[in-house]
Amino acid sequence: MYTAETWPIAAKMNFPARDAQGRHVNDAPVSVWADQIRQVADMGYKYIDPIDDWIQLADISDERFAEFCGLLDEFDVKVPAISFGRRSPIDDKNGQAHVESMHRMLDRGRELGAKIVNIGFMQALTPEQEKALWFWHVDGHKDDPAKRDLALERIRELGDHALRNDMEISLEIYEDTFLGSARDAVQFIEDCGPQGLGINPDFGNLIRLHREIDPWQESFDLVMPYINFWHIKNYMRDFDPATGAYFSFPVPLEDGLIDYRMIIRQAVASGYRGVFQTEHYGGDWLSVGAKNMAFIRGVLRNAMYLIEE
Repeated sequence: MYTAETWPIAAKMNFPARDAQGRHVNDAPVSVWADQIRQVADMGYKYIDPIDDWIQLADISDERFAEFCGLLDEFDVKVPAISFGRRSPIDDKNGQAHVESMHRMLDRGRELGAKIVNIGFMQALTPEQEKALWFWHVDGHKDDPAKRDLALERIRELGDHALRNDMEISLEIYEDTFLGSARDAVQFIEDCGPQGLGINPDFGNLIRLHREIDPWQESFDLVMPYINFWHIKNYMRDFDPATGAYFSFPVPLEDGLIDYRMIIRQAVASGYRGVFQTEHYGGDWLSVGAKNMAFIRGVLRNAMYLIEE
């Protein structure tokens, strides 16, 4: 059983995919990796999520993977979960290759002691999204309903592999995908069957959108029994009914629309014992993440009696 101080709260490794010399971080010297992991450890993190937006652990050589493992030992950090970013398993061009990478990640994740591999159906940003101040201001990829059976098939395949490795797959809530709402995500899980699957309730992906959305409390209530991993972030959101204009921007957990004190307590009382991954866009994402980690631990400290009862 975790305490509030030992509960795994991981930093999303949000460093650029290329180093100062323009090399992909996969190919960067180990000193670049060490500098980045050191920064995170110095902020008090004991856990990281090496999301594939950073190092693509599934695709590096055995020698480079050994270097990575050595840095984890050197800085005394652990990997409880690993996320895939914008590599959908049903991408028209690269979907099968992404699935193969996910299988490799499940095996390397097991070596690292991870219990979760997080997968979503979001795809690469469009050129228009890349030009926007915030990419969510512009509509991006939308899943094709005709590919839903393929999506179910590939997630079942990955879920079976996860079960063999004593791991689970977490499916990330993301707009305009087969997991585009709480109801969609629950239906997808139920259609897949009990294949070592759960939901990542990253409703931050939805409350930032400049469109009408479902009430966040209602959404959390629907997915609460299925949560097995949690990308946790918050946004300020406003709407002007006179003009129809929406407004949103990222903020620390305690400052945004979602009341995370209440939701974390609800999750703990409902049996959630999984990993939190702090995620933030804009500015000094690492400092905001560390602030969010401290906030989560404070809420957990107050909520531990809910577990004891």
